[in-house]
Amino acid sequence: MDGGGTPYPRAMIGRLHRAWLVAGVTFLVLLASAAFRSSVGVMVVPLEDEFGWTRSATSLAISVGLVVYGLTAPFAAALMERFGIRRIAVLALLLMAVGTGLTLAMTQSWQLVLLWGVMVGLGTGSTALVFGALVTARWFAHRRGLVLGILGAAWATGQLIFLPFLARTIESQGWRYASAAIAIACLALIPLVWFVIADRPADVGLRPYGASGDLTDAELERNATHSGWRAAGLALATLRAAARTRAFWLLAGTFFICGWTTNGIISSHFVPAMHDHGMAATSAASLLAVVGLFDLIGTLGSGWLSDRIDPRYLLVAYYGLRGMALVALPVFLGPDIDPPLLVVMVLFGLDWVATVPPTALLCTRIFGPERGPIVFGWVFASHMVGAAVAAAVSGTIRDAAGDYASAWYLAGALAVVAAFACLAIPAAREQRVGVDA
Repeated sequence: MDGGGTPYPRAMIGRLHRAWLVAGVTFLVLLASAAFRSSVGVMVVPLEDEFGWTRSATSLAISVGLVVYGLTAPFAAALMERFGIRRIAVLALLLMAVGTGLTLAMTQSWQLVLLWGVMVGLGTGSTALVFGALVTARWFAHRRGLVLGILGAAWATGQLIFLPFLARTIESQGWRYASAAIAIACLALIPLVWFVIADRPADVGLRPYGASGDLTDAELERNATHSGWRAAGLALATLRAAARTRAFWLLAGTFFICGWTTNGIISSHFVPAMHDHGMAATSAASLLAVVGLFDLIGTLGSGWLSDRIDPRYLLVAYYGLRGMALVALPVFLGPDIDPPLLVVMVLFGLDWVATVPPTALLCTRIFGPERGPIVFGWVFASHMVGAAVAAAVSGTIRDAAGDYASAWYLAGALAVVAAFACLAIPAAREQRVGVDA
């Protein structure tokens, strides 16, 4: 029985280790978060058409959401240490459901900033990939790279499943029906999270998957002892300690560019950019579904490779490939889906979330399994800050120049810079950064 009084089975279910069930529900939570994140791009033009808002106004709401999303992640990881993974995940799903549902009644752009930016930003930030990294670090002693790849693929799968559906729904029934569907999906997940996820393997009498040895009394009784304020202090103390290392700034800097070149420009501006070139939203969404399909392949493959190849070299390849795709993209934009454009989208898809498993694994190896997920939370925060800056800059470029060409070239150049920077990340293994809790 956990701290909340909910009974859990104290052994493996059949021959399946409970870690895989926890990972499965975590995947679904990340999938719900992906549903909203992938919907933003296809909602921009309908919102502008209905309310008369400018691209800069909608980009502001997106940027605020991305900043809140990213900065919430490290504090959410610390709060999960204090209050438990399950409780924070349920609260996050409620925030996403309420924030998305209330958009049905909004009339002003500041309300979009409040709902998309703040409420949904808090919810998605609490169920970001940091959530998956924490679950992986606690529940898996082996296959961490593979599990991180599977959880990272939740974004790709969400895009694959939800984007075409949302685009068709918006085209046939309006954006409000799409928002309502996302809110309902978030609410439906809450009972599943509450009854399946346990905060730690020791809470249900288990060792992490792949670990050996008997449970100790300390592990069986282990609970976070920090207050809410001290949980936030733990996140800040971890940042201060990590910030003294070169590895942190290289990981954070390259992930800043990762956010710029994915959520910042593609997720937020690809569909509006294709609209500028005369392509229907459903066709543009189908192209992003191609990205999602191949990202699923790329992310799972990246997780498998991260257990076998130096993660730094994988990151060099991923950012280099992404830079090539971004520079080539504006050359092939048009009203029709031509083979060269499909090839670019396939290349882009193969490396989209593929950066997550090696980056999260490097955080765990360099900073340790306890502090690594919190460090990854800060690295992920830089990812979303990069995305927020890109969303705002790209929208401004479009308003000023009338198209996105310069924004694509800028993003491609930054990806190439990230590829070279990854070569400087230290290859240290299991070093610890001391943090006074």
